[in-house]
Amino acid sequence: MRPSQLTQAIEFALINGFPLLIEGSPGVGKTAIVEQCCAKAGVELIVTHPVVSDPTDYKGLPFPVKHKRDNGEEIDAAKFLPFGDLLRCIDASRPTVFFIDDLGQAPSSVQAAIMQLLLARRINGHRVSDKVCFMAATNGRADKAAVQGILEPVKSRFTSIIKLEPSIEDWTEWALENEMPATLIAFVKWRQNEGSNMLHDFTPSSDLVNSPSPRTVANVGNLLNAGCPDPLLYEMVRGAAGEAFAAEFLGFLRVFDQLPALEEIIADPQGASLPEEASQTYAVVSALSRATNAENIDKIYEYVCRLPVEFRVLYMKLARRNDKAISATKTFVDFSLEFGRLIVNN
Repeated sequence: MRPSQLTQAIEFALINGFPLLIEGSPGVGKTAIVEQCCAKAGVELIVTHPVVSDPTDYKGLPFPVKHKRDNGEEIDAAKFLPFGDLLRCIDASRPTVFFIDDLGQAPSSVQAAIMQLLLARRINGHRVSDKVCFMAATNGRADKAAVQGILEPVKSRFTSIIKLEPSIEDWTEWALENEMPATLIAFVKWRQNEGSNMLHDFTPSSDLVNSPSPRTVANVGNLLNAGCPDPLLYEMVRGAAGEAFAAEFLGFLRVFDQLPALEEIIADPQGASLPEEASQTYAVVSALSRATNAENIDKIYEYVCRLPVEFRVLYMKLARRNDKAISATKTFVDFSLEFGRLIVNN
């Protein structure tokens, strides 16, 4: 399931109170998507990490009390007192998601305690609030993330188990909304067109190296947005997303530096130089889409019309995602009459 579909699934689950278990490799956005859905729906979010917990975190802390038997005899007993996240789960007075992150890494004793919460919605006499919806996330056993597996009775307590797979189209939309660098977006799109997925090439390893994933690629974007000094850029990008990513991306940046300036294109859309290679074309289209607004779209699109038609469509898709106001321009309307069927679902 791609991220946009998972978003819809979570929204559906929130309405119906269905518990969901989300599986995916590290860095694909499981937790982030849950956080975004809860924020959008105005739902309280409690994130708990069972891998660093013990059973008492989900059962309550034993406390000695006196207990009177039916025959009147008084004996020592224990009462389990809820605390921390469990207490918040019991006391919730507004819609709340109790999100169990990295469930598969938790020991079986902790999973067993969580199972009681999922099954009976009560534990040791304490009832979970009706306002609470349970969700969880886990990596796969092949991801080298210390996943021990999930107990069968725990898995079956979830209404559905969903596997999240990255989508370059969904990531592009997210990247535009979150002001990721145009060069990074162009690079990912270009490599996709060349048959290589530089957004997600996760390779589990015991070595201290990263590989491309939506999380690590976003970290590259953060480095660029923060103005990482040029002498450090290769090593920082290599440390963020791996050596192969760094080598290809920095080569792409060198190509990007040779592109015509935005001012040159607006001043002379028919005379400004055109990119010669596919990588350059992806770069210039991405950069122009980020710079487009209702005032300059006429001049920029005049230049873009000199490019192959598939880049014309890509430009307008990206430009509209970046600035919805261009939808009211005559240039966009004219484009839609010719190519509308190619952008209507984007």
